[in-house]
Amino acid sequence: MTEKTINPVLKQVLELGPTVAFFVLYLRIKNDVFTFGGTEYTGFIVATVAFVPVLIVAMGILWALTGKLSRIQVFTALMVIFFGALTAWFNDERFFKMKTSIVNGLFAVILGIGLLRGKSLLKYVMEDMLPMQDEGWMILTKRLALGFAALAIINEIVWRTMSTEAWVKIETFGFPLALFLYLWIQIVTLQKYVTEPDTAKDP
Repeated sequence: MTEKTINPVLKQVLELGPTVAFFVLYLRIKNDVFTFGGTEYTGFIVATVAFVPVLIVAMGILWALTGKLSRIQVFTALMVIFFGALTAWFNDERFFKMKTSIVNGLFAVILGIGLLRGKSLLKYVMEDMLPMQDEGWMILTKRLALGFAALAIINEIVWRTMSTEAWVKIETFGFPLALFLYLWIQIVTLQKYVTEPDTAKDP
C-alpha cells in the first residue's frame, strides 16, 4: 500500500491518544476494584486491559489512513499486547510496568549489536526522515543506545521504588518527554552531519 499523507494533528492524536486514554482511565478507576469471573482486579489492571484494544484500533486507523506503520510502532504495539495479556492473565501489574524496561532494553541491545557489526540500524529505520552522513548515524546510534539503556534502568528504579500512580504519570509524560528532548538535543548537536535530501527529479 502506498504511504499517504494525513493531517499531522490527527496523526499525533492516533499515536498518542491511546496512552493519554490509559492515563485518564487509570486516574478515574485507580481506587476501584472490579470482579470478573470471581477474580478481583485493580483499576490499574482494568485500565491496562482496556488500553490494548484502544491501541490496536488507533494503529489500525493510522495504517488505513497512511498505508504504513513504522517498525518501532509495530514492535511497541506487540510488546504492549504481550505484556498486557500477561498482566491480565496473572493479575499482576508488574508485567506491564516491566514492559517499558524490556522494550527500551531491547532497543539498546539491538542498536548495540548493529554497532558491534559496524552498522547503524537506526539509519535503517529513520533515514527517510533524517538524511545524514554515515558518521553522524553512528554517533547518533551510540548515543540513543545509551539513552534507551538509561531509560530501562530508570524505569526499573521508578516502578520498584515509587507508587503505581507516580509510575503511570512518569510513563505517560516523563519518559516520552525525556526521550523527545534527548533526541532533539542529539539532532541539534549533529547538524553538521545532516545532508540535503535529493530533490532532483527525473526529466
